Amino acid sequence: MKINYQSLEKKIDLKFKNKDLLIQALTHKSFNPNENNEKIEFLGDRVLGLVIAKKLLEIYPEEKEGILDKKFASLVNKNTCLDIAKKINLSNYVKTFNSNNKKIKIEDKIMSDSCEALIGAVYLDKGFTIAEKTILNLWKEHIEKSIVTEIDAKTKLQELTLKKFKKLPTYKLISNIGPRHKPIFKVGVKLPNTKYFIATGKSKKEAEQNAAVECLKNTNKK
Repeated sequence: MKINYQSLEKKIDLKFKNKDLLIQALTHKSFNPNENNEKIEFLGDRVLGLVIAKKLLEIYPEEKEGILDKKFASLVNKNTCLDIAKKINLSNYVKTFNSNNKKIKIEDKIMSDSCEALIGAVYLDKGFTIAEKTILNLWKEHIEKSIVTEIDAKTKLQELTLKKFKKLPTYKLISNIGPRHKPIFKVGVKLPNTKYFIATGKSKKEAEQNAAVECLKNTNKK
């Protein structure tokens, strides 16, 4: 099946000079072990971090480092990258190995990694200024929502649990995978009357925050 990369370029309002770079950024190692997006993803992760950190300092010049760190973690984590990937339907453009040549659901991690690789490709093709503009356009809604009450989900969940059950939430480290320089932590959290709500993060602390967010979402529905 031929992939229409031009439709993706329209979605991100960008025309690549080097189309091969765009294709490589959206090629998973299962499809091509040699020419894939792993190194471009590594770069994209750093470009994303720099752009978001710079933007947060512009928006909150008087904010404490600890609060900025929480906002930053929520904006660059895998869950947010996955949201962005879904927003632009990135699964329609990612190449993975498929022996049956049928459309299959692509794993969330591959989607979020491909989102970072796309950013890396934009940087390599267009430079930092255009990469920054692209990131801020795609992340606009998430940046606007980056308020303390939403980011510090652990504190919010703790207050709710103590008030309702007179107990603290229970956190459990489920797994720690990936290379040492780029680990992925999976953490679960539960209240006395709930199942474990699970999320991932680049650190145990970030994973706990993300798990608390998921738990709060479910609790607020009730």
